[in-house]
This record gives sequence, structure tokens and C-alpha cells, in this order.
Amino acid sequence: MSKKKDSYYFENFVACVEYSSKAARMLEENLIHFRRENLKDQLEAIHKVEHDADRKKHEMMGVLVKAFITPIEREDITLLSQSIDHVTDKIEDVMIRLYINNVKDIRPEAIEFAALVIQCCEALNEMMKEFENFKKSKTLHQCLIKINDLEAQGDQLFIRSMRRLHKEIDNVLEIIAWREIFNYLEKCCDACEHVADAVESVIMKNT
Repeated sequence: MSKKKDSYYFENFVACVEYSSKAARMLEENLIHFRRENLKDQLEAIHKVEHDADRKKHEMMGVLVKAFITPIEREDITLLSQSIDHVTDKIEDVMIRLYINNVKDIRPEAIEFAALVIQCCEALNEMMKEFENFKKSKTLHQCLIKINDLEAQGDQLFIRSMRRLHKEIDNVLEIIAWREIFNYLEKCCDACEHVADAVESVIMKNT
């Protein structure tokens, strides 16, 4: 397979992660400048990003179906593309929960979580840009460690957020709503770690 065709898959991975980063920045912006009356429009806007990411993934799957030789195993390309797509999906899921739970005010931990999700996506972007050179890269391992560390921060933030929620709020419906939202914010970080795990698996199989 030509170098140009090899690069296609790696460039597509980067492009798909950039959609995740865009969705994460939109989420943070919506949380910081929250207006409940705009939630439906904001949800539609982030859904468009998720839809564009889906189209990019399906485009690569179309190329993969016709490819005779691929730079890494087909199942690894599929796993990576699906894992990256899940990151954008989970970010959209947060917006969906804000909307369907009719949230009136934003808790500060949610904004902190959104900033952490942005960091996770930026680390993913850095990792995927380096991934094409995985056999020789001197920095890819550090990218994997960084994403794992950020996910661990997400776990700790989730615990603090849930503890504070149950200490400060008496309204049962509000507690239920925010428990779900915090759960999905934590899933965003988990989804980023799953991409890193898939990359690490490819490295182990090919080096």
C-alpha cells in the first residue's frame, strides 16, 4: 500500500478526534454561558458536530471495505474509529441529559468536568497525530500516560461532585438529574481512555 494511502487512515483518526474536541469546547461554552431557553438550539448544534463525525467515520469504513492492504489490521482500524466516535457521542449525551432533565442552573463541578473533557480530547489529538509513527515515536507512550492520568482525575472529580451534590441538595429530582449528568461527564473521560487503550493494543501487536 502506498504511503499516501497508509496516511489516509491516520489522518482520518485525527480528523475524527478534532470533532470530539469541537464538541467538548461547545459543551464547556454552553455550561459557562448557560441559558435554559437556548438548550434546544445548543443541542441541535452539538448534534450536527456528532453527525459530521459519524459521516467522517463512515467515509473511512467505505475506504476500508475496498482496501486490499491496510497499515494496521482491519479490526484495529474499526475499533479505533468506533472508539473515537464514542467520545463525541458521550459529549452529546451530556447535552441531551441537560435538556431532557430540564436543568435550571449549572453546578460548578460540571464546568470543571467540561474543562477536563477538553484536556482529554486535546491529549487524544496529540496522541493520534503521533500514532502514524508509533513504531519509532519517542513521545507516544507519554501521551498514553497523560490520558490515563486525566481519566483518573475524572474519577476523583466524579466522587467529589457526587459527594457535594448529596451534601448540598435536598430536592430528590435535582439529585437524580445531576447524578445522571455527572455520570455521563465521567463517561466522556472513560471514552477517551478507551481510545488510548485501543492505541496501546495496536502498539503491542505491531512492535
